[in-house]
Amino acid sequence: MSENQFQDDNEIVRTRKEKLLRLRSEENYDPYVNETWDRQITLNEIRSKFENLQPEQVDENANLRTAGRLMTLRRQGKATFADLADETGRIQLYFQLNNVGEKEYDFLKKWVDSGDWIGIVGNPCRTKRGELTIMVKEYKLLSKAIRPLPEKWHGLTDTEIRYRQRYMDLIANPDVREIFRQRSKIISSFRETLEAHGTLEVETPVLSVIAGGANARPFKTFHNALSVEMYLRIAVELYLKRLVVGMMGRVYEIGKNFRNEGIDTMHNPEFTMMEVYWPYANYVDMMNLAEELIRNAAKSIGKTEIEWNDMKIDLSKEFNRLSMREAVRKFADVDFDAINSDEEARKIAVDKGLGSELTGKESKFAILNLFFESFCEEKLIEPTFILGHPVEISPLSKRDPENPDYTHRFELFMYGKEVANAFSELNDPLDQRARFEDQLRKKEAGDEEAHAFDEDFINAIEAGLPPTGGMGIGMDRIVMFLTGARSIRDVILFPTMKPKA
Repeated sequence: MSENQFQDDNEIVRTRKEKLLRLRSEENYDPYVNETWDRQITLNEIRSKFENLQPEQVDENANLRTAGRLMTLRRQGKATFADLADETGRIQLYFQLNNVGEKEYDFLKKWVDSGDWIGIVGNPCRTKRGELTIMVKEYKLLSKAIRPLPEKWHGLTDTEIRYRQRYMDLIANPDVREIFRQRSKIISSFRETLEAHGTLEVETPVLSVIAGGANARPFKTFHNALSVEMYLRIAVELYLKRLVVGMMGRVYEIGKNFRNEGIDTMHNPEFTMMEVYWPYANYVDMMNLAEELIRNAAKSIGKTEIEWNDMKIDLSKEFNRLSMREAVRKFADVDFDAINSDEEARKIAVDKGLGSELTGKESKFAILNLFFESFCEEKLIEPTFILGHPVEISPLSKRDPENPDYTHRFELFMYGKEVANAFSELNDPLDQRARFEDQLRKKEAGDEEAHAFDEDFINAIEAGLPPTGGMGIGMDRIVMFLTGARSIRDVILFPTMKPKA
């Protein structure tokens, strides 16, 4: 948006403020005081109900009472055409002097502008050109818009304006409103699927003295009354597993997490996660549940095939399953089962061009993960479960008894991006304490994303955590992929933005 455009907007705002003051003084009419309107039908309902009207036909028996925002006004002497919009759609209005009366028509010409909210009463008709229209008999100005409506927002190169002023974006672009309606359906579908499996929705703290459940950098704050440093949660995992210990059975939560990390098309510091925990289940049960959740969510918005960044996926097909070592062997041509030492792994990493990523202290398991992130992730377009993560990078996951260096864990990838993470949950308190201690050593060595030591969680699983399957799914990314949105900012109503200087 150019500087001249802002100047034009400011001039319109000044003019409209002056008009509002004159409306109050000359007409003794204040559109913001105690104005209500009994809307009895939406615009989409009108379109559906009267779609069979023929050109030049008027249904005088249908007395419609509706409301919305005036998007355009086209004045033609004793007649005015307008476009009325509500949350369901648009429809044309026809104001004619003989129908509304001279006084009301003069009020329309003098005081009503595009952007204003009005209530109308009228009859449905179809024009000679075939446009479904409401022939207005009565109207009431409900709220006056001071700021002008945006024009051609899809043509803006500075998309930040759309994100900063989401209200204007939603006014101008019905397809943006539709994305957020689909988001609501997707999240509702997740709830319906989980509750059909007997899973209880719960709420756990957003503020905590320990930021646990994931390897991430938290936001810090300070509670004055308690005189203690606190953190915004980075995950809900440890609280939900406490509930399983407490015999709450199957539980889940859909809510906000916060991570003090970078912002890009896939990351927002505040994001929505779903986490679910089932006693007497394992990571294979979670794989089956993940497929069911995502497939049902796609169906809830009328899809089985989806397309994102010109890449199509058929969600009716069974998802792929591949171990991390198999993926690295397939895409990087390196067999980690044949690597016998950390030094050998580091040498191969240097040979493969990853030397700049190394400090010289990495284990072969950390390098396996580096190879996966560097050579494999972006290749995983079709939904693919990656299994068998090393214990070293999975502090909350149960070991694979047949290969104790690895775990019963998976990450689900679509379009080269992680959308889910799940384990057979570690319920051995001795093993859990040892892994927390290892994470603590890494944190003390400067790793800000290492997992915090949570003594109370150790106490909880010492009380007995049954065999449990747990999973977290990033809801924003799922919404992105199912709706085709290109950026996470397109599926978060008010994304985090850098303040204007």
